[in-house]
Amino acid sequence: MHTNALIHEKSPYLRQHAHNPVDWLPWGPAAFEKARREDKPIFLSIGYSTCHWCHVMAHESFEDENVAEVLNREFVPIKMDREERPDIDRIYMLFVQASTGSGGWPMSVWLTPELKPFFGGTYFPSGARYGRPGFRELLMHLAQVWKNERAKVELSGKNVSEQLEAMAAPALTTYEPDAELPHAAFRQFERMYDTQHGGFGGAPKFPRPVVLNFLLRYSFQENNPDALAMVTHTLHAMAAGGMHDQLGGGFHRYSVDERWFVPHFEKMLYDQAQLAIAYLEGYQASGDQRLAAVARDILGYVLRDLTSPEGAFYSAEDADSPDPENPTHSGEGSFYIWRKTEIDSLLGADSTSFCNYFGVESQGNVEVDPQGEFRGRNILFQAQEGERLPVIQTAAQELLAVRGRRPRPHLDNKILTSWNGLQISALAKAYRVLGDQRYLDSAHEAAKFLLAKMYRPESGALLRRYCEGDAAVGAFLDDYSFLSQALLDLFEAKPQAWLLKFALDLAKRGLTRFEDERAGGFFGTETDASDVLLRIKDDYDGAEPSGNSVATDLLLRLGHITGEPGFGVQAARSLRAFAPKMKAQPTIAPQMLVALGRWLYDAEQVVIRCQNLDAESDKLERDYTRKFSPSAVVLSISDECAAELRDVAPFLAGLERRGRITIYECRNFTCQLPKVIE
Repeated sequence: MHTNALIHEKSPYLRQHAHNPVDWLPWGPAAFEKARREDKPIFLSIGYSTCHWCHVMAHESFEDENVAEVLNREFVPIKMDREERPDIDRIYMLFVQASTGSGGWPMSVWLTPELKPFFGGTYFPSGARYGRPGFRELLMHLAQVWKNERAKVELSGKNVSEQLEAMAAPALTTYEPDAELPHAAFRQFERMYDTQHGGFGGAPKFPRPVVLNFLLRYSFQENNPDALAMVTHTLHAMAAGGMHDQLGGGFHRYSVDERWFVPHFEKMLYDQAQLAIAYLEGYQASGDQRLAAVARDILGYVLRDLTSPEGAFYSAEDADSPDPENPTHSGEGSFYIWRKTEIDSLLGADSTSFCNYFGVESQGNVEVDPQGEFRGRNILFQAQEGERLPVIQTAAQELLAVRGRRPRPHLDNKILTSWNGLQISALAKAYRVLGDQRYLDSAHEAAKFLLAKMYRPESGALLRRYCEGDAAVGAFLDDYSFLSQALLDLFEAKPQAWLLKFALDLAKRGLTRFEDERAGGFFGTETDASDVLLRIKDDYDGAEPSGNSVATDLLLRLGHITGEPGFGVQAARSLRAFAPKMKAQPTIAPQMLVALGRWLYDAEQVVIRCQNLDAESDKLERDYTRKFSPSAVVLSISDECAAELRDVAPFLAGLERRGRITIYECRNFTCQLPKVIE
């Protein structure tokens, strides 16, 4: 069996290609030097381990000896995991989107030995179809172009690089951010809103939790019930659809249709984390217990199936798995779909009520099935209104146990700092809202793992990826900002001074590595990154919030807790940097609009000073946190914690305890007369 250099890598995606006949090299100096020495262009293939079309292209082309022969002879082939190197992925995705009008994975880009792109696309079929050239023929054509029209290719690469630099440069116009920005965004989301099925736009339909995050805060700050109604309708519609794993919990990546029914079946950690928060906050804002139940369902899936023995969280589960009826065939969704005859034989007399509730039909319930993956089988969805009856819940548990014996989808077992930060934040929020101690315990276990394995105390530097005992890849803005946010969320959930100190340290020492002090905002990579064509400030809140949006909001939160004005100055500089883009494209950065709302509205602080954190202080705190109040900081501070916070949060430390418990209600650090409980 052929083995290439990827066999030495830890990334599950790279190792999936370690036995291709293609002589893949990982992204790095050795590959760049080979390209320069042999005077060959680079073929860069970017994807991730749970990407369906990445698997398709691998089977069709990268496992083909004839394709490999051309790739190995004419190019230096490099394979990259986009989840390990999101900075490189963003640069070349910007090129592919600008040159082709669309983007996605697998991403295929041809570069000069100086890493300048000159041709790109996404999936290329092995033979000409779908309006795309056959991959081998394309390779041979580009090889001839490189040999015969070298000057043109190099000029094209130079021009493209200059254009990318111009596109990534900050806007030259100035615009002071104000309340009109969130108003404009709301109006645009309102126009995009699907009043029938929830969500925004048509098929395919992505959850994009950052939009729900913004609308919940807009509803609260502007007393706008329509914004809240859009959120709760969307949350209920997603929970009822096939995109929600009705048996095992959690959500699939997106819906291929407009009604959340037929999903793309991969499950990503970042979706679970953000959607858990959306359901928790939707419950806080509406009081609807059904939303709290979905949040518990998401977190149950993560704690059961995505938690490593060390307590951190794995990245994803694949959409594809071996078909139980034909183990030699790997199909999308095979793990999750059912024939009615199978359900009937398992459930007996209870099958009728189960099938009615979950929309199961004798001939299968998927009408649009272009690949024939679901023929005769059913995707479970909530076809009937109302809570699950006990008989249905028991039947669902029986089917879940049977499903657990099927061949499981591939697990991407790498641990990413940024995504773990998002999940820690979700668990901290769940503890505050639902009061379940196991959520807080799990969040602390993951945080301790990251700080032990991914943090270098001598330099204050973070690493991004851990897999099978190996921690590697210097961290990016997302990693610093998401982990700092998670530590701050843990501090607010149950204050311990070390958590706030660590969050402050990462924000001060970490974010300074990325800040553009002249123009504002933050680059995704550090100044000494030698293998990036250009440094980009990511400004799009998509499937994940951008590092800039989270960093800006984090700085404002730290300022509201510590009273240190420098955090507000940094945040305001960032808001001003992105305001022109948000004015031109109001829906581009909902999470940055969340930060803007925190900047525009007065900060509120509620501090419950007590000798020790106990059941009484917990109850008093929950009286404040039961309702959704995004502009308020609510903290229970013990005597010990207050003493340890004197240097970093003098405002909190200076609020003295009188009697057993003292409650301070403050606005912008000015407090009303305290309530004393003797």
